[in-house]
Amino acid sequence: MGEPGRGPGREPGREPVDEPGGGPGHEPGGGSGSEPGPLRRAARVILLDPADRILLLHGYEPDDPSLTWWFTPGGGLEGGEDWESAARRELAEETGITEVELGPLLWRRRCSFPFAGRRWDQDERYYLARTRQEPTWTGGGTELERRSLNGLRWWSCGELLDTRETVYPTRLAELLRTLLDEGPPSAPVLLETEHA
Repeated sequence: MGEPGRGPGREPGREPVDEPGGGPGHEPGGGSGSEPGPLRRAARVILLDPADRILLLHGYEPDDPSLTWWFTPGGGLEGGEDWESAARRELAEETGITEVELGPLLWRRRCSFPFAGRRWDQDERYYLARTRQEPTWTGGGTELERRSLNGLRWWSCGELLDTRETVYPTRLAELLRTLLDEGPPSAPVLLETEHA
């Protein structure tokens, strides 16, 4: 699910505690939730195609569809699932993409955001992945995702740098530019905590 940087769909509000999935990567505003929830572990995917475009999901606040954002695929870990398995599962559920080369862990981040009437607190890990497979809009797997996701698209780094739309994490364009110019970091980078 996304959140500002987290979108709906398996993320915030997703289902169980480990479900907000980034709630559309989700950090978008909206919702009145102020009570913190349990820390949710969410695996997110920086999915690149052969042209180095990144795939993002489009999410919105279910109670106020005018609040929209773009975020990376991914979501909450389920049961005894490991981070990499969650990243692959979420990617398949949200985009239909199963032919993927999952690469290294790039970034770690904590975020806190209101979504679907509550506050989501997440510990996120972002994995690099590459694919030649085209995504299929699945509409989301959970009831919350169906109420808060409405599409996906590939973005070039230039488009991300130029957009006025909300994208999560907020520094994604800069982070992607560094990744494309310098390659993956030698060790995961700890991103600044984001609060919405």
